[in-house]
Order: sequence, then structure tokens, then C-alpha cells
Amino acid sequence: MTEMAGHQPEHFIWEAADGIATIRLNRPDRKNPLTVDSYAELRDTFRALVYADDIHAVIFASNGGNFSSGGDVHDIIGPLVAMDMKDLLKFTRMTGDLVKAMLHCGKPVISAVDGVAVGAGAIITMASDLRLATPAAKCAFLFNKVGLAGCDMGACAMLPRIIGQGRAAELLYTGRAMNAEEGLDWGYWNALHDADALDAAARKMAERIVAGPTFANGITKTQLNQEWNMTLDQAIEAEAQAQAICMQTQDFERAYHAFVAKERPAFEGN
Repeated sequence: MTEMAGHQPEHFIWEAADGIATIRLNRPDRKNPLTVDSYAELRDTFRALVYADDIHAVIFASNGGNFSSGGDVHDIIGPLVAMDMKDLLKFTRMTGDLVKAMLHCGKPVISAVDGVAVGAGAIITMASDLRLATPAAKCAFLFNKVGLAGCDMGACAMLPRIIGQGRAAELLYTGRAMNAEEGLDWGYWNALHDADALDAAARKMAERIVAGPTFANGITKTQLNQEWNMTLDQAIEAEAQAQAICMQTQDFERAYHAFVAKERPAFEGN
């Protein structure tokens, strides 16, 4: 049994209780930029979550009125200009590995966004399973504005699936910010909450997920991601196999007995 509630990262805040971990970048004076070190530590943390038996949902929260301003200009952007192709590719693969780790961590991830979520910060929200925001949230995939392509960390694959091809193309070609109301209308945000209610709303959503069959939730996350690349026949077969696995769990049996007894099932994640 692997436990991560006591995880002590150096480059971001980690809090965990009752099966829910909360992550916050910790440079609020600069709108929480990412550094090479925080990228790598986040990647390694999400990779380790695959094996954590005491964490069943993750909230990626804001800090000091902002989510993240993306890659730090001094720690990341400046050094990139001087790198050769080999080192540049090493860096871009590392940032992409954070998205892969989030997708494959086996736990539902909820982003709770206040203020700016731009560049790599926007990508983190995109890679989350669920997204909440405040009316002040501004989300921008602004790579175009710094002379780069919009195809960063999986954006050209994932963003169109969330908001549609045309809307994604506009954001990626222009780098403009998507405001909170647009994001809600387009299905990017699941809901908007006032800033003083955002953390509680994210916690309530996480608690609802954790109260459910957590093993089965992990299967749902896997299928949501893997079925992007399947034909319909392949997806139906994959889901048949996945559901047969879940039918072997004690939580499935618990749900049956609770239903017969007209009680609410108490899931235990096994």
C-alpha cells in the first residue's frame, strides 16, 4: 500500500485529507508561474499518484487570486532562447510528460481557477477532468503571442474535443483570452463560482467523487482518455471488459445489497 497524504514537495503546496489532495503553485506575487523544477516535481507527483491508495481525487487550486501565469520568463523563457535543438526537445518533452502524467494518474483532477490561467497554466486546466472557475477567470493559450505554435502540450488534440474545432482554432491562432462566460457557454468550465466560494465548490465536487466507487472512477478516467483513439466497436468492447472488471469488485456487491435494503451504498474503493 502506497500513501501520499504526507507528500512534501519543494516547489508547490500540497495538502491532503480524506482522500483528497490539493495542489497550489506558490508564487502568488508573480501570479504563480511554473519553473523547470515545479514542472518536473508536478510530473513526478502525478506519476506517483497512480500507486497511491490514500488519494482518490486531486484539486489543482488557485493561490492569491490567480491560477498560473505559465512558464516563468526568467527561469524558462530566457534560457530556452539559448538552447540547441536537443535541449529544446528535452524540455518540450518534459512539459508534455506533465500532461501525460495527469491523464494517466488514475485519479479525477479538478481545476479551480481564479484570475489568470495562461500558457502552461491553461494547459493544466485543459488536462484536468473537471474545471471550475470564477467570473474573473481568464484562460489563454497564448503561445502564438510569443512566436510559438498553438500545438503545445497536447492543445491541438485536446482543446477541440472540449470546446470544438472552430473555437479551439480561434484561441490557438490568436492567443486571446477566453473569458469566464465564454468558457462556461462553450463547455470548458463546468460551473462558475464567486471567488470566496470556489475552493468550497471544488472540495464539494471532490468529496462527491471520493464518496463514490473510487476503483471504478479510475476505470472511467482510463476509458475517457483511451477511447479517443478507438473506433466505436473497439470502444464498446473495451467498455465491456472494463465493466466486467468492475463487476468483480466488492463495491458492486455493496451497491446491490444497499439497493435491496433501500439504503445508500457505502463504497470502500475495492
